[in-house]
Amino acid sequence: MTRPAFAVRTPAPREVWQQLVEADDDVLVTQTPRWLECICATGGYEDASRLYEFDSQRTVLVPLARRRGWPARLIGEDAWPSEWGIGGPLADGEPTLAQARAVFEDLSRLPANRISVRFGPRAAPVWAAAVPGAFQPARNMTYILDLKGGFDTVWQERFKSATRTAVRKGEKAGLEVEVDRTGRLVPTFYELYQLSVTRWAAQQHEPAALARWRRRRIDPLCKFQAVAEVFGDNCAVWLASHGGQPAAAMIVLQHGHHAKYWRAGMDKPLASPARASTLLHRYAIEDACAAGCRCYHLGDSPGGSSVSTFKERLGARGYPSFAYRRERFPMTTVDQRLRGVVKRVIGFQDA
Repeated sequence: MTRPAFAVRTPAPREVWQQLVEADDDVLVTQTPRWLECICATGGYEDASRLYEFDSQRTVLVPLARRRGWPARLIGEDAWPSEWGIGGPLADGEPTLAQARAVFEDLSRLPANRISVRFGPRAAPVWAAAVPGAFQPARNMTYILDLKGGFDTVWQERFKSATRTAVRKGEKAGLEVEVDRTGRLVPTFYELYQLSVTRWAAQQHEPAALARWRRRRIDPLCKFQAVAEVFGDNCAVWLASHGGQPAAAMIVLQHGHHAKYWRAGMDKPLASPARASTLLHRYAIEDACAAGCRCYHLGDSPGGSSVSTFKERLGARGYPSFAYRRERFPMTTVDQRLRGVVKRVIGFQDA
C-alpha cells in the first residue's frame, strides 16, 4: 500500500477545527475546540492537536492534549485525558485505509511516552482496520438513547415501564425541578456530587477522605464552572429539590443534534425514595427532544452493571467503543498495578 503524502500542522488551526465541526452532524460536544479549551483551563494541559492535510485534499484532525511544562518522554498526549471522554478524529469525509494508517503511524512516532485516542461508538470502521500493532485496544460499552420520533415516542416506546412508574412517583412526591443555563447552580450540583463521592467510597470500602481527595483532583469545582462558562446556554444544570432542599442534580451538555449527560450527584435519603434522578432525566430528555437532538448520550458503563441497567430502563442501548494506546514505558500498566495493590490492602470493591 502506497503511503500517502501529507503535511501536519500542530496545534491545529482553530478555524479549520471549527469548520470540520460545523460540517459534520455526528460530531460530539467532546470533539469540539471548546471542550479542549475547558481541558486546558482546568487540568494543566496544553493544545497538542494535529491537522493532517493530504495531497488528495482530505483533511483529518486529531484532538490531543498534553501536560504543560513536562518533558515529552515523561508524559502522554491523549484524546482525551482520563475522565474527559471521547476525542476521536474529525475529517472532511471518511479517510482511506492508507490515510488512516498514515495518521496512526505519525502518532506512533511522536516523542511522548504515551499516545492515546478514544473513538466513539459510531467511528468509521476504517480506523479500527488501520490500527497498527503498537497500539493496544481497550473496549468500552457506551450507552446512547435514540430520540428519533420525539419525546412522546421515547416515553411510550423506549422508556421501560419501570422508568415511567419512577417518573410518576417523582411527580407525586412533590419534587421541584428547575434548570439553570448560567452556571448559578454549579456550586449546588457540586455539593451533591461530593455527597455521592462519599457514598461511593462507603460502597467500595474506600476511606472517605481518600475518595474525596482523589475525586477533587479529577473533578475540581473549577472544572464544572469552566464548562458552564464556555458552553453557556448549551450547559444545563438540572436540579430536583424537596421542600426547598436540594435532592439531586445533573449536568447535560448539548451540541448540534447530540445531548450528553455528563455528571450527577444526589443526597440519597432525599432523592432515592422520590426517584429524583429518573425524574431529572425525563425532563432533560424532553428538553433535548425539543431542541432537535437525535441522541442522548449516557456515557460508558460495564454491561450488566446496575448503572447499565438504569440506562437501559431509560431506553438506551449499549454500543462497543474503543480506545487505542501506544506506550513506550508501560507507566499506565504500572500505575494500574499499584492501584490494584492499594485496593487489595484497603479491601476496595468496585461498585
